[in-house]
Amino acid sequence: MEAGAVRRTVASVRPLDVTVTRPGTVEEIADNLRPATRGAPALALTGAGVSTDSGIPDYRGPDGRRRVAPMELAEFVGSPEARRRYWARSFVGWARFDAARPNGCHTALTALQRAGVVGGIVTQNVDGLHQRAGATDVVELHGSLSAVVCLGCGARTSRTDLDVRIRADNPGFEATSDEIRPDGDVSLEAAHVERFVVPRCAACGADLLKPDVVFFGESVPRPLVDEVFARVEAAPALLVLGTSLGVMSGLRFVRRAAARGIPVLTITRRATRDEHLHTVHVDEPLRPALERLVELVG
Repeated sequence: MEAGAVRRTVASVRPLDVTVTRPGTVEEIADNLRPATRGAPALALTGAGVSTDSGIPDYRGPDGRRRVAPMELAEFVGSPEARRRYWARSFVGWARFDAARPNGCHTALTALQRAGVVGGIVTQNVDGLHQRAGATDVVELHGSLSAVVCLGCGARTSRTDLDVRIRADNPGFEATSDEIRPDGDVSLEAAHVERFVVPRCAACGADLLKPDVVFFGESVPRPLVDEVFARVEAAPALLVLGTSLGVMSGLRFVRRAAARGIPVLTITRRATRDEHLHTVHVDEPLRPALERLVELVG
């Protein structure tokens, strides 16, 4: 799809007066969002592209293919060595991941929220940067890396507290990396992984601690999915930001909006999955596009 190209979907009923022209522009999205300031605000759905300017890469490169192979749930649960590999990498990467700060995308979206143009934010990200930027009513679809849960007894702890225990269990563990992955881990040599002491649950002692995020191969809890479906159906528009919708986790909400005749207004690089469902697709760098949108409607 050419940069700035826009796709249309025909629906019998639209909550907003939608005028679609070619090519798609930020001004066109602003025109579709302005009626929201007189009624219910739009719902935002965000992806990894919102956080790339904070130094957290997305899963997919310019060709749409995954940059790295993420940890699968079945592997993590079924293999003590996989958990050792995950936690060793996560331990090294956590300091850089935790040091990430909100960028202009986060602050612009917070400004749209405070102006009443955007209401709730449904994010596929696990970095907590929307909240750090001052956003409220954030639904973390895939959980948060700031929390850890024991798969054995269900006990929960903060990632910060766990980091203190990991350091105590691994004195002298020295491994560095300039890399950071979307899930906050890094690549490490096998020798570093082999000598790493895996953290155990402080409540039951099990070697079954897992970051409280949805791994690949794991499903988003059904009650949370239903909550987001209800939010989509109550919104006058769905503003999709920084995601190619490569997985069903977020795509299903775009499909629900289109099925209900709710405008899908998208700003992201590259074509998205089910491109024909997007009322407007602006293929531009996200931060300047969002900052321009704030100027137009905020």
